Amino acid sequence: MPRYRRIGAGLAALALLTGVVGAAPAVAAPSSSLASAVLTYPTPAGTAVAVNDVIQANLKTGTNATFYSSATGTTGVRCAASSFSATVLSNPPAPGTATESLTGQSFTSCTTNVFGTTGVQSVTVNNLPYATSVTSGGVVTISGTATAPIQSTVVLNSLLGTITCVYRTGTNTLTGTAANATNSITFTNQVLTKSSGPSLCFGTAYFTATYSPVRDTSRTGTPAVYVN
Repeated sequence: MPRYRRIGAGLAALALLTGVVGAAPAVAAPSSSLASAVLTYPTPAGTAVAVNDVIQANLKTGTNATFYSSATGTTGVRCAASSFSATVLSNPPAPGTATESLTGQSFTSCTTNVFGTTGVQSVTVNNLPYATSVTSGGVVTISGTATAPIQSTVVLNSLLGTITCVYRTGTNTLTGTAANATNSITFTNQVLTKSSGPSLCFGTAYFTATYSPVRDTSRTGTPAVYVN
């Protein structure tokens, strides 16, 4: 296992991945027909999440957000802290599709084991906000546009100085899965391809992260959010 070099926690917001990436409420398969809306709190088929409420989550305890150079490897950038926030735009009756605006995503406490690099200065998600949808089936989709594509910028320290790596998604979307059992959203091996940067920037970045619990921070007690 490559040895990681820790860096400071002052990293900028990302998307990846992202974005991710990400970012929508937690959930799994559709609930019963009694559900009042696609997104509810503090239980499945509970109170409908209101339009303009803010949904937020941090990384699941004990996990990392990773940007690796292959789907099965461990070479790349790893962040011990990450969070996202999104504003609810619509929340129709279930079954259906709720929509949100992903307004922020941050990554901190990052390390790198990419050959020739010595640290991570920042990971930034560009072109926010992103349109986000959540289906009753628990599919979370983050979408860019032709003029504002899903893009992330990673700035690394290297033996030769600072290098900047810019990544974009080929499909202009990122897809995650929501699970009610853990109030989580998981992004697994979401592919971003290098659009600019020197040879030290690996050609493909695979983004993986699990955010849990997903909560409605606009409500007293920040209740957990469910998908129906």
